[in-house]
Amino acid sequence: MSTLWKDIQHKMLHSGSKLNLLIGINIIVYLLVNILSVLERFIFRSGFIDYFSDHYLQLPASLPVLARHFWTPLTYMFLHDGVFHILFNMLWLYWIGQIFEEYLGKNRTMGLYLMGGFAGAIFFVVSYNLFPFYTQNHLADTSILAGASAGVMAIIVATATLLPDYTIPLILIGPVKLKWLALFFVIIDFLGITGFNAGGELSHLGGALMGFIYIRQLQNGHDWIAGITNLFKPRPKLKVVAKNPSRGRNELPRQEEIDMILDKISKSGYDSLTKQEKEILFRASNNEG
Repeated sequence: MSTLWKDIQHKMLHSGSKLNLLIGINIIVYLLVNILSVLERFIFRSGFIDYFSDHYLQLPASLPVLARHFWTPLTYMFLHDGVFHILFNMLWLYWIGQIFEEYLGKNRTMGLYLMGGFAGAIFFVVSYNLFPFYTQNHLADTSILAGASAGVMAIIVATATLLPDYTIPLILIGPVKLKWLALFFVIIDFLGITGFNAGGELSHLGGALMGFIYIRQLQNGHDWIAGITNLFKPRPKLKVVAKNPSRGRNELPRQEEIDMILDKISKSGYDSLTKQEKEILFRASNNEG
């Protein structure tokens, strides 16, 4: 068991792939929430874990609730409603994410997943508070959203935009180009924005749009993910160097400098000295004289 856990840790934290880290986080969160929920219901016959997840971790469409639970646009994208929900999300993330990392490296996966998730959250919340189909029935008051689908769609559409003619084999279908696969998903999601999972379909469309725009911007020389990453990199300390030639010629060299130059002569000979080192040695000899 310990060896298995070490292998999982290595895959998530030390393999360099953000894809493995994302899949690991999603699976761990799913197991943690659902195992605790089952134990609670089995032992205490209560539903506090489910209530907490629904009201404090999933994304609400209601603007007043969202203002109080401002962290949910992040937490919702790591939650799933059922085994098949997480299974298909993680499978597509793994299949397409490998192609994405192969061509764009391993440092953009996490950033695009998050940007796709945030775009999906915006599509969901704005649509439920703007379009009459949702507002006339006050659906925003009771609707919540969970799932990695928006982030996964961002990676799928981004990969298809970058490599439209890349072909993958699908069971029972055969070879399919990524552009047709992405187009199929987008059309199915659009057709479902008035169905029973309207919020989920809207978030998928938001993630898909983000994936498309990101690659177009990248092809135009604008890497949004690298730009955001650079904002959080520590700035190098500035080193101010003042040169005063007249003072430098007359100033006596320090003993440490002389010792280093003598060591260099003993190892590499006098000819290996730079012009500045020869000048320092000359000033030191004149001082001793």
